[in-house]
Amino acid sequence: MKTQAGIGRRAGALITAAAAVGAVVALPGQTAAAAAGSAVAGGAVPPYTFDSSAQRIQGAASSSDAVELKTRQTYRDTLKRNGKVYYRVNLDQQNAYVSVVAVPKAGGKVEYGDGFKVSMQDGSGTECGYQQANFSSSEYTRPLAAYARRIVDADSSTCQRAGAYYVLVERESKASTDDWELEIRYASEPVLKKAGPTALPEVWASGTPGPPAGGPRARQGGSGVHDATSLTQGEWRSDIRPGQTLFYRVPVDWGQQLFATAELGSSATGDEYIGHALVLSLENPALGHVDENTVSYSGKPATLALDALRPVAHENRSSYDEATNGMRFAGWYYLSATLNPAMAKEYGDKTVPLTLRVSLRGNAKPGPGYDGDPGRFSVSADDKETAEKGASEAQAASGSDSMRVVAAAGIGSGTILLLGLGGWTLVARRRAAA
Repeated sequence: MKTQAGIGRRAGALITAAAAVGAVVALPGQTAAAAAGSAVAGGAVPPYTFDSSAQRIQGAASSSDAVELKTRQTYRDTLKRNGKVYYRVNLDQQNAYVSVVAVPKAGGKVEYGDGFKVSMQDGSGTECGYQQANFSSSEYTRPLAAYARRIVDADSSTCQRAGAYYVLVERESKASTDDWELEIRYASEPVLKKAGPTALPEVWASGTPGPPAGGPRARQGGSGVHDATSLTQGEWRSDIRPGQTLFYRVPVDWGQQLFATAELGSSATGDEYIGHALVLSLENPALGHVDENTVSYSGKPATLALDALRPVAHENRSSYDEATNGMRFAGWYYLSATLNPAMAKEYGDKTVPLTLRVSLRGNAKPGPGYDGDPGRFSVSADDKETAEKGASEAQAASGSDSMRVVAAAGIGSGTILLLGLGGWTLVARRRAAA
C-alpha cells in the first residue's frame, strides 16, 4: 500500500524534473553555443555554423547544367581545389546579388592571394559584376565572403535583358589543397521609381567619433552569418579562441555611418610578437565584402579600426572604390573577427578578451524611393529591437530572441507540473475517502 508520504515524494520528483526542463533554456541575447557553454581550452575550436535550413546542391561544370537559385533560400555546396562551378538565376528588371561565404578547413595553410572569385554572366558570357575575396597577408584560413551582381542601368547596354544569368564561383588558390564548403544566398533589390542622384558628395564626415559611452557589456559573437550576434552602438565584450571566427551584425540605416574598432586584451603569460593576430572584416547586407583590417599582438592591448566609411547612400554604387561601393544600401551589416591560430603556441590555447566598439553617426533618412518592397535592404523597428536584445537572425526567425522557445519550455514544464500535481491530489483524495 502506497502512503501519502510516498505519493508526496513522487510529486517532489516531478516538480524537480519540470524545473530541470526549464533550466536548460537559453536566456534572451544568448546564442545556443553560449547557453550550452563555450568549448574548453585545448578542445576543438567551434566550427562555422551553417544555416540549418540550407538546401544542399551541386554546382555544375557547365552553365548548361546549372541548378537554379531562388531568393529567400540558402544553399550549400562544396568547392574543390582549383574548382569551378556554375549556378543559374532567372532575372527580371531588378538588381540581383548572389553571395558566397567560403569556409575552408580550420587551421589550414594559405598564401597571399589565395581565395576565390564569384561573377555573374549573361547568356553570351559577358561579365556583369564580380568580386574577389582572398586571405591577403594573414596566412591562415578563415571564412571569406564575396558577391556577384547584376545592376539594372538605363545607361548601360550589357546585362540588361530579362532571362537566364549564370553565377560562376572559382578557386584562386595556390597553397590550399582542401575542399571548401560554400554557403550561397541570392537576393533581389527593386529599382527606383525615379532616378536619384549619382554623384558622390565632395564633403563628408570622415573623422572617427569618440568611443561609445556606457562601458563594456558582455555579448558573445556567433559562429556564422546565420547566428551572428546583433549589436547596436556601444562597447561589446566577447572571448575568442585562437583560430576562431566570431560573427556580429549591426543595423545601419540610410544616411548613417558605421564605425567599428576591435581591441585584444593584454596577456599575463608572454610578450611574443604575432603578426596579423586579429582580422576584422565588414560585409554589407547582401554579404558583399566592404573592408577589413588587421593588427599584430605582443601581449599588450592591441587595437585596430576599419577605415572611415561614407554614410549609407544609393549613389555610393557609382564609386569604383570597393569600400564606398559596398555602402550602397541600408540593412544588416556583418562584422567578423578572426584570431590567428599561432596565438595558441605563444600564449596558450585559451580565450583572449575581445572588445568591439561600434558607433553610428547620423540620423536615419528616408530611403531612395524603391519601386517595390526593399526587403532586407532596409532597417525596420523590429530590426532595431532585435539589435537591442542581441538576437541572431536564427533567433529572430524562430520567435524574436528565443522568447518563443522560452515560452514553450515554460508552458511545457508548467503543464507537466500542473498535471503531476493534479494527479497526485486526485489519488490522495481517493485514498483518503477509502
